[in-house]
Order: sequence, then structure tokens, then C-alpha cells
Amino acid sequence: MTATPVTACRACGGALGVTFCDLGVQPVANSYIPPERPDAPEPRHPLRAVVCRDCRLVQLDTVVDAEGIFSDYAYFSSASASWLDHAARFARDMTARFTLGGQSFVVEVASNDGYLLRNFVAAGIPCLGIEPAANVAEVARANGVPTETRFFGETTARDLVVRRGHADLIAANNVFAHVPAINDFTAGLATLAGPRGVVSIEQPHLVRMVEGVQFDTIYHEHYAYWSLLAMERILGRHGLRVFDVQRLPTHGGSIRVLSSHADRGVSDTLREIRAEEAALGLDADAYYEGFEARAQQTLAGFRAWLREARAAGRRIGAYGAAAKGNTFLNAAGVTAADILAVADASPAKQGRLLPGSRIPVVTPAALLAMPLDDILILPWNIAPEISGQIRAAGFRGRVLTAVPALREIAP
Repeated sequence: MTATPVTACRACGGALGVTFCDLGVQPVANSYIPPERPDAPEPRHPLRAVVCRDCRLVQLDTVVDAEGIFSDYAYFSSASASWLDHAARFARDMTARFTLGGQSFVVEVASNDGYLLRNFVAAGIPCLGIEPAANVAEVARANGVPTETRFFGETTARDLVVRRGHADLIAANNVFAHVPAINDFTAGLATLAGPRGVVSIEQPHLVRMVEGVQFDTIYHEHYAYWSLLAMERILGRHGLRVFDVQRLPTHGGSIRVLSSHADRGVSDTLREIRAEEAALGLDADAYYEGFEARAQQTLAGFRAWLREARAAGRRIGAYGAAAKGNTFLNAAGVTAADILAVADASPAKQGRLLPGSRIPVVTPAALLAMPLDDILILPWNIAPEISGQIRAAGFRGRVLTAVPALREIAP
């Protein structure tokens, strides 16, 4: 994979300013090592987030080639039951709010394995997924979800408008962070929406990231980290007006931003979040300074615990081969000598090694068959779901998370 240093803001072209968080040089978080090449060398790139002085977008200052990351992808959205429930609620809510039906057209960009659109298929609402990862798109099509394998941008949007017309609803769930050419992507959303369509963008909220010291959500496929302030600025440059924002518990605290070319007014929640960000000072450097020190404090606390646990002879496993877990483990300097294995429900990850740490990925049953004293849940955002599964399977040891600080989850 190639990597390119960034010298100006990818959203507005402004100058890059203060460092938000520097996590050193790391491998790409979702590049799992195949078992037949356990000693294969791994490309490593700087993992440093900085702040635009003008539009205040937090972004990586080194961009790794998106096609190298997303053309063959190891993440399948359907692996999480709680995320499937979230998707079903979204489909029901949007269908009712915007009166979607058999004459409507719904598009999801970065549609993954069809986890969301299958709800629209079941409701008889015409829909289409746009997914660049061929292996993931094939799963969606096999499950009856119409899906095209391509990257999304203005060219793709124009082609869709010619073939299918404007979309009534465009869902962009947890993809805005994954796009290096963010203006082309946003222009595509604006083109596909046309004069009346609604664009729905879900994204972890920078305010919650700072509040929860969620530094492990920084990795190379997350090119940017979004506040409402930065998002409204880029949407506005492409003629999209934000009319509502919803607070979501997903991914440690997200926002769903609804926009359209049409003037649909402004909701009370939109006003509240604008006021919250203004009061916190997101338009000034001081807000972003100090985050890295808090991240390093979390890592130091975990390293101390790990040294003590290993010195006491405790056997440690992990659960969830998530990208955020790889960022955390590599930032902490953890290896397979520290953690015996990590379980993951995704067959696409099982049998491989984690990038950097080279910890083997096994099935949940294989992990629970090991004589473990502790299990560290890496995707802390779904820790209650995973903890419940582990306990139901009979594990009686300690179950812990490490962000924002080491915490034991009570049985």
C-alpha cells in the first residue's frame, strides 16, 4: 500500500495546525496476516491526527491508498447483533419519517454486506448498495441486496442519476471518516440527492471521542474525525443544508446528520449540538491540545496492569479482532507473548494474525476452551453484548476493557 503525506486540509485546503494525537508508526489496522505467511513484512506508516486551522477538521497527515485498504475488506457489519438492531430501527424510522414506499429509491454508500438495505428489500422499497470491497459486496448480493462494486464519488452519482434517477434517501453510515477525497464524495452525495432527497450521515462524534479518550478509533482507514462544526462546513460548500441531528449511542457516541438541498428548517437538537460545540471551544486550538497526553496515560496504565498480570502468571486472551483493538495493542506494544489469542465471530478474520502484534485470531469457542484467567474486550463499544456472550458460554474469569481506562466488567 502506498502512503502520501498531507500538506493541506483535504476538506477546505486550509493549513494544518496543532497535533491532536500521534500514535507513532503502525501497520494498517485491518490488514490481517494470512497463516501461510506468518513472517511476512508489514508496511508501516505514521499514524498522526492533526487539526485544520480553518475548518477544524481533525484528519490524518498521512493518507494510505484507499483502494489498497477497501478493495478486499475483513469487516462485515452483520457480525454484531446490536448493530443489526440499530440498522433495522434506522430503516423503520426513515421509512416512516420520509414516507418511503414502492416508488421510492434508497441508496447506501459503503453498504458492506447488505446489513442495512436488507430491511428496505424486505419492505419492498427499491434500493441499491454501493460497496467497493468485492468480497463483501458478493455476500450482499448473495443475500438478495442489489449491490454495485465500485467506489462512490461524483462520477458514480451522475451515472446513477442517469440510470435510476435521484435518490429519496442516501445513507452514509460510518463511511465519512473512510474517504480520502472527501469533496468528491460529498459532491456525489449532493448530486445523487437532487433537489429533494435526504442525505443521512452517521459518524462518531468528535466531542464524545475527546470526552471518552477514544484514541483507539484513530487508524489509517479513518482519514478524518468529525465534529458537527466541520461536517456542516463541508456539506454547506456543496449546497447541502443540515436540518436535523440525532444523538446516537453507537460507537461510543455518534451523531446522525440529516441534510438536503431543500430548506427543511432547523431542529432543536441541531441548535443544541451547535451550542454545545461552541461552548466547548471547537473553533480554537485549546480544545484539541492535551488529548494525546490523556491517551498516553491510558496506555501507561494498561502496560502497568499487563506487566503485573504476566508476572503473576495470569493467562490473558482477548475478544474482538477489531481495527480499534489493533490500534490499541500496537500503541501499547503488545505481542503474542502477552495475549495468547483473540476471538472473533467473523470467519474472514479467523485463522489469521493481527497486524503488528501477530496475535492469532481464533473462533470464540476456541478461545473459551483455553484455560484463561482474563479476557480483554477490544471493541469496548459493544462490550456489554460480548460480555454477555462470554458469561453465557461459562467463562468465570475477569472480563475487562481498557478504554478510557482499565475496567473490570462485573459478572
